[in-house]
Amino acid sequence: MTDNSINTKSADKKQEEFLKKIEEMYRAGVHFGYSRSSRHPKMKPFFYGLSHDVEIFNLEVVFDYLEKAMEFLGELGSRGGKFLLVATKAEAKDLVEKTGRETGMPYVTDRWLGGTLTNFEVIKKRIAYFDELSEKKASGNFSSYSKKEASRLEKQFLKMKKQLDGIRDLKELPAALVVVDSKLEKTAVLEAKKKNIPVVAILNSDCNPTGLDYPIPANDSSVSSLEYLLGKLSKAYKDGAKKVKKEKTKEEK
Repeated sequence: MTDNSINTKSADKKQEEFLKKIEEMYRAGVHFGYSRSSRHPKMKPFFYGLSHDVEIFNLEVVFDYLEKAMEFLGELGSRGGKFLLVATKAEAKDLVEKTGRETGMPYVTDRWLGGTLTNFEVIKKRIAYFDELSEKKASGNFSSYSKKEASRLEKQFLKMKKQLDGIRDLKELPAALVVVDSKLEKTAVLEAKKKNIPVVAILNSDCNPTGLDYPIPANDSSVSSLEYLLGKLSKAYKDGAKKVKKEKTKEEK
C-alpha cells in the first residue's frame, strides 16, 4: 500500500467522521435560529440561509466554534479549573443542573444574583449563612424557635436554597463562565468580563457575539439542541480531567 493511498483513506475517514457530527447536530435541531426580523446584525456570518422565515445556522461553521469551546474546556479540565454554568430559561434549567451535577461544577438556574462575580466576598458570606441554616434545619433546630420565627427561617431557607444551592461549593471565582443565551444572561456575561473570566456561550440569532471568548452560534431554545451541545462541552471537560488522572497514576507507578 502506497503512502498516497494511506493518506487518502485517512482523509476519507476524517471526512466521514466530520459528516457524522454534522448529521448529529442536524438531528438535534442545532441549526434552527429565530425569524430574520429578530436577528442581530453581527450574527449574519453564521447562517446558511432561510427556511420559512427561520434563520438556519451553517452547521459547518457551528462545528468549528463548538470544537474551539470544547478544546478550551478540555484544557480547563486538565488544569482542574472550575467553570460556572448559567441558564435561567425554562428550556435549559434541568439540563444545566444535570450537567453541573455530572461534572461537579457550580450552576445557576434561578435568577442571577447581581454581584455573584463582581462582589464575590458578599456572596461567599451569604453561602456561609445558607450553610448555617441548612445545618440548623437538618439537626431539627428550627423546632426550638417560636412558630413565627421557625416559619420565617423556613421561608428564608427555601428562598436561599433556590438561589444558592447550585453555587454553595463555589469557594473562589470560577476560571470560566458557560452560559446558555448570552442575551438573557447579559448581567452574568458583563460581570465575567469585568473580572477577566473567559466566557463560553451558546447563543441564538438574536444575540450579539461581540466580546464572547468562545461563542457557539446555535439553537439555544430547544431541549434536544441544548442536550447535544451541553453534552459535548461536559464530555470535553471530563475527558480533560481524566487525562490528568491517568498521567498522575502513571507517575505514581
